[in-house]
Amino acid sequence: MRKIEFFDTTLRDGEQSAGINLNTKEKLEIARQLEKYGVSIIEAGFPASSPGDFEAVKLIADTVKNSVVTGLARSIKSDIETSWEALKGGVQPHLHTFIATSPIHMQYKLNKTPEQVIEIAVESVKLAKKYFPLVQWSAEDATRSDKDFLVRIMNEVIKAGATTINIPDTVGYASPIEYGALFKYLSENVTGIEKVKLSAHCHDDLGMAVANTLAAIENGATQVEGTINGIGERAGNAALEEVAVALHIRNDYYQADSGIILKETKRTSQLVSQLTGVVIQPNKAVVGKNAFAHESGIHQDGMLKNPETYEIITPDLIGDVATELVLGKHSGRHAFFTRAAEMGFQLSDEKLNAAFVAFKKLADRKKEIAEEDLFVLLTDQQVKSGEVELYELEELVVHYENNVPTSTITVKVPSGEQVVETCAGSGAVEAIFNTLEKIVNGEVRILDYRVSSVSKGRDALGEAVINLTFNGKTSTGRNASQDVLKASARAYINAINRQLVNVHKRTSRSRSVNRCL
Repeated sequence: MRKIEFFDTTLRDGEQSAGINLNTKEKLEIARQLEKYGVSIIEAGFPASSPGDFEAVKLIADTVKNSVVTGLARSIKSDIETSWEALKGGVQPHLHTFIATSPIHMQYKLNKTPEQVIEIAVESVKLAKKYFPLVQWSAEDATRSDKDFLVRIMNEVIKAGATTINIPDTVGYASPIEYGALFKYLSENVTGIEKVKLSAHCHDDLGMAVANTLAAIENGATQVEGTINGIGERAGNAALEEVAVALHIRNDYYQADSGIILKETKRTSQLVSQLTGVVIQPNKAVVGKNAFAHESGIHQDGMLKNPETYEIITPDLIGDVATELVLGKHSGRHAFFTRAAEMGFQLSDEKLNAAFVAFKKLADRKKEIAEEDLFVLLTDQQVKSGEVELYELEELVVHYENNVPTSTITVKVPSGEQVVETCAGSGAVEAIFNTLEKIVNGEVRILDYRVSSVSKGRDALGEAVINLTFNGKTSTGRNASQDVLKASARAYINAINRQLVNVHKRTSRSRSVNRCL
């Protein structure tokens, strides 16, 4: 049976999704979970793009031991050398470098001739091989490239030392038949292709990323690339959890093994959704909340007689097993700590104690504590950086006069003093945001805001996620509380605090350098 290696780019291509802004601690937490999930390679970021990305990639490379950690580099000497400094502490240092190969990209983006592109590609791979034992080379926009040109350039980069050849469908243009045929053609015509891994990287612009990825496997791909929950640039990438489950369920057809620990699927999906703030659509394959729901009478009748009539994937397969009341207000510290460990959390004693205090406070107010509630509490502690909160909410009061809401908010500001402001709005949330905008020292523009229920019931936690710009830079904040107005205020402040911390770690270089593959 063939082994298909999974290359996860949630932390690089996935983070390029509009509105996603992960800090170093959050990236490390996702990387640790990807390691548990069994992915072969974790693309931790683009080290040369910013000091923050460099720091995150280095930390992940130095920490993760059971997955190969890689970083992206353009075909530029400084990118490759910077990537080496970030990745050299990894178990198997790996570099992912690329250059565009389609006529439209070579002419309008690179302003290079095909011969110049081949020369640049070869020189970059040769340089990378001086540092890295593993070098992946990618032909950006491969599916809109001339096939014979792809053969020429791949012949040369393999001779230069590339160990993996990646064939990206950068703009989601290909159909499954076309993409599979391209892999077959290259497998039959590129010299030395049998000595390297052949990788598929698909985008979902036409909704065919997973289908294209599976077509590539049918036609010789030994590595597939994608993200958790299919997040990524524009319409996203191939959802790796869907590919993994497809290979498992249709093992009779694909005759391939991924090595993915399928029982970690739900937790991996849940963690990425929680930390990125990207909600999983209810009817999403494999991990959507309706993926195992059967409402039709005919379906329900069949399920009662034999679950296999309508259920080809079981919740147990992906670790989505319903848990009854997990803990309550009378539960002790030992029971809480044990449950945290069973859920896969590895927290310091200090953070466990802080999570337990938050749990007891919630248990005093909430009739039933669901596993979703515990996941939010424990995840919040797991990713806390320990940095001092620059702005801190002290008090929030909202009152209505003549049906017009007004909020009065007390905030401790960076100088340490308390500031009190009052402002009205057309709704309670707008009043809160208007008031906070008067308190923080900068220009704020709200890009996106939502509140969703974490678990069921009228006393459920509400999680607020806000995406905003603060002094022209994008930041995302979140908070969970039974009081959704307080959650909204704290999410706003969280976004501001994150931006103020990040501003010291970033250069003025635009994130647009990340926009590739």
